[in-house]
Amino acid sequence: MIRVSGVTKRFKLYHSPRDRLKEILFRKQYHRDFTALDNVSFEVGEGETLGIIGQNGAGKSTLLKILSGVIIADDGTIEVDGKVTGLLELGTGFNPELTGVENIYMNGTFLGMSRDELDRKKQSIIDFTELGDFVYDPIKTYSSGMLMRLAFSIAIHAEPKCFLVDEALSVGDAYFQQKCMRKIQEFRAAGGSIIFVSHDTNAVKTLCDYAIMLEGGKIAMAGKPKEVVDFYQGLLLKKAHVGPSEVRVDRRVHADSDLHSDVSTGEVDVTSLRILNQAGEDVDSIETDDTIVIRICVQSRRYLDDPHYGFIIRNNLGVSVSETNTYCMGVATQPLSPGEVAVVEFEMAVPLAPGHYAVSVGVANRGWGYGNFEEYLHLMHDGMILTVMAKTDGIHFAGVFDMHPDVRIRQGRDAVL
Repeated sequence: MIRVSGVTKRFKLYHSPRDRLKEILFRKQYHRDFTALDNVSFEVGEGETLGIIGQNGAGKSTLLKILSGVIIADDGTIEVDGKVTGLLELGTGFNPELTGVENIYMNGTFLGMSRDELDRKKQSIIDFTELGDFVYDPIKTYSSGMLMRLAFSIAIHAEPKCFLVDEALSVGDAYFQQKCMRKIQEFRAAGGSIIFVSHDTNAVKTLCDYAIMLEGGKIAMAGKPKEVVDFYQGLLLKKAHVGPSEVRVDRRVHADSDLHSDVSTGEVDVTSLRILNQAGEDVDSIETDDTIVIRICVQSRRYLDDPHYGFIIRNNLGVSVSETNTYCMGVATQPLSPGEVAVVEFEMAVPLAPGHYAVSVGVANRGWGYGNFEEYLHLMHDGMILTVMAKTDGIHFAGVFDMHPDVRIRQGRDAVL
């Protein structure tokens, strides 16, 4: 368990090292104060995972450094029931001139492990890294991925009560990332607390029990991961918008009591959202592989010279399983005049696994690049919930969707490669 109460951290920023000396000599201020964290409070219980998101400079790294003991907070308290270790900036606590094995002992000592404990765990740490004979080479010869392997293995073998993970994990290869994630899941299942900082919002929604968003050193929002991520992505769209009207990020409560953060300039209205089957009937449940039509009615309040329309289908964790728009599909659209209504239909088969899926829709103007737009006019999160049921005469499968596999079996004399 870890409890953070009112943590604040301020830094003195100098224009040059000379100003620091001048401040000492002349007793005059030559710096400006910068508040990296401002009254941040949260709690992570046993077996829980907290996700922290936010743009660069929001205070995420400063918070992790305080939690790991690298720097000290100016105000506030931190209560930890046990040891805190983690995977922070690569290279922290390592000597590049020493070998991997020597750094195991040095870094492990920094993390509070005794010599006897390190002797017992040394081979297990080495085996987990899968570095082979490279573990006996100076780590200045290591790639960033090799360094990440060593750092993660030492940190997780220190048997912490709370484990800190940031973007350093992303430098590893896909295989080792999966290995680390399995180890992290085992750690959580055993009652360990995890603080996970990432720009990968899908990972935050999948792995975390709840999340906070930092903005300017303060907690801008806290709650369910999907709610916090939606709000965060809405703010990113707001900053990306370059149109004449201001984008609002409005919060609304859906019938399922979840909080949604819709993005809108107020210049277009989604007057209707319907899901239809092939017979043109309104449905809220289908079987795997059934065909549906997502029908959107959009009315514009001003002239749009290059409007585009899109949809997102997300699973119960809020992770996108399919999303596209008319711009990405290469579909030419017609301008939309004030008061004019456009009816847009997306028809598709739905080979998804049984479960509940949320359908979001959006309207934007002036597409460019890979699905980017100059104006983000309206994004309605989770406008409808679609339930997918197992097909009565279909195969049984797990995962996200049915890939319709064919199978061929040869044996005996026919089993020739």
